[in-house]
Amino acid sequence: MALELVTIPCLTDNYAFLLHDAASGQTAVVDVPDAPPILNELKTRGWKLTDILITHHHSDHIQGVYALRAATGAKVWGAAADAHRLPALDVKLDEGSTVTIGAETGTVIDVPGHTIGHIAFHFPESGLAFTADSLMACGCGRLFEGTGAQMWQTLSRLAALPPETVICSGHEYTASNIRFALSLEPDNPMLISRNRRVAAARERGVPTVPSTLSEELATNPFLRASLPQMKVAVGLTDAGDAAVFSEIRARKDRF
Repeated sequence: MALELVTIPCLTDNYAFLLHDAASGQTAVVDVPDAPPILNELKTRGWKLTDILITHHHSDHIQGVYALRAATGAKVWGAAADAHRLPALDVKLDEGSTVTIGAETGTVIDVPGHTIGHIAFHFPESGLAFTADSLMACGCGRLFEGTGAQMWQTLSRLAALPPETVICSGHEYTASNIRFALSLEPDNPMLISRNRRVAAARERGVPTVPSTLSEELATNPFLRASLPQMKVAVGLTDAGDAAVFSEIRARKDRF
């Protein structure tokens, strides 16, 4: 049975995600921007939190960990490479480490770029990938610590997951990301359609996260840096893919 996924808005534009296995009762949360919304959701559903999974060290993803662990006694998992700047970890993770929730096992993927120690969690049976601030809805995270080449490698790895994979990213940035994407591909019909859907969802106050990998492949400019039309759009027809990605990222930073 697939894990149950719950998206929880936190702070101004962050998301946390609950993963629940009905058979065992085990429940994990991915990232903790703020404890109260997560505790409220757990209480509403009658679930007991057992595990806290951290993607990276930025405060808007971990500042609620201390209160949430104190309230629930949940075990905290995070990257071994970032242990010095994360809340105290019960389990330290590396590339290829596994996390088990009920009968399902997820795998840790190193996704440097936004930060050097950023990790993602992939649960293939449920078709879920928790990418936080690496691959985002129609975007990717700023390069605060990594290089363009590192982020391009990260995105290329994530792009190779099954296209039906549900991408659980960390922020409600979709509308602004689409505005930028349209500046590069104004005639992309999938992007135009996505823009309409996202605008309607935001008018209703509905999250636009998660998305699907197939949707990202069709509309996310950062996954499309290898395509001839994207190289033409940024005037780098003879450049390598990583260089084109870096130019797209630089343009987004100025947008």
